[in-house]
Amino acid sequence: MRRSFDDSTSGPLARLASCCARACSVGAPLLLSAALSGCDRGVLDPAGPVGADERTILLDSLAIMLAIVIPTIVCTLAFAWWYRAGNTRAAYTPNWAESGKLELLVWSIPALVVLFVGSIAWISAHDLDPAEPLRSDVKPLEVEVVALDWKWLFIYPDLGIASMNQLVTPVGVPVHFRLTAASVFNVFWVPQLGSMIYAMNGMVTQLNLAADRTGTFLGVAAHFNGDGFPDMTFETNVVSAEDFSRWVASARAEGPALDETAYRALLPQSARVPARTYRTVSPHLFEEIASRHLPPGDGPQVTEGRAEPVAAASPLDQ
Repeated sequence: MRRSFDDSTSGPLARLASCCARACSVGAPLLLSAALSGCDRGVLDPAGPVGADERTILLDSLAIMLAIVIPTIVCTLAFAWWYRAGNTRAAYTPNWAESGKLELLVWSIPALVVLFVGSIAWISAHDLDPAEPLRSDVKPLEVEVVALDWKWLFIYPDLGIASMNQLVTPVGVPVHFRLTAASVFNVFWVPQLGSMIYAMNGMVTQLNLAADRTGTFLGVAAHFNGDGFPDMTFETNVVSAEDFSRWVASARAEGPALDETAYRALLPQSARVPARTYRTVSPHLFEEIASRHLPPGDGPQVTEGRAEPVAAASPLDQ
């Protein structure tokens, strides 16, 4: 039996299909351009092997999921066009109930997508385990990270120096991070290097990254932690081996010493702290912070029954 749709019921579907087709033809290039315009400093512009692998995972997962998204959009537009008011060839089957072949098709495609995406996630979760050392013949650079309110402290235990809001590493050298937080929960992330990792008070997490090209890459706190959260960023400067040696020598020649007194001065909340270096670091300072032998930061303060962050000025800002 054939069914012809009258304008009162099918006209909107036909107009909707036409509008969708025009929107896709015009809007898709604009959306793609907008999406890619900000990728030159993000996860789609990796600067290291971990970031490159994570980009591959994202693109592979996107391609697999588009296997459902694109056919669904095409079928929606095709059905709206086929069952338009003017198509007298569209079959009307009001008594149709089910089709085993159609059910198999409808459920097998999502099942395969879940299987493929799940397999990618399972395999990559093991291959890109943050605590797993990177394959390299070069000895890793050890860096200890402390998330303060609202600033980042980087300690180089083997070099005896430290830096504030500035991470400097040599290109092509794996970096082994050990991370903790002085007060509230935080997340360490350099998008172009990959693998964000949690930093928690009283705990130590590990992360292994490397950069395969020189440059300055943005590092951020990827978890909201109070008023100073937007400004809790740092520069990751990846330099040549010669420039890194010069930076180490310069740090050892100037700047204050990072001892217990200097560390306690960093605990009050302060934002937009300028980058600086410390010429010496007290031995085992990171372990004393992580084990809570040194006091934690104040964190959000309770005022009249609700949490309020206190924006106290740090001696570093004076």
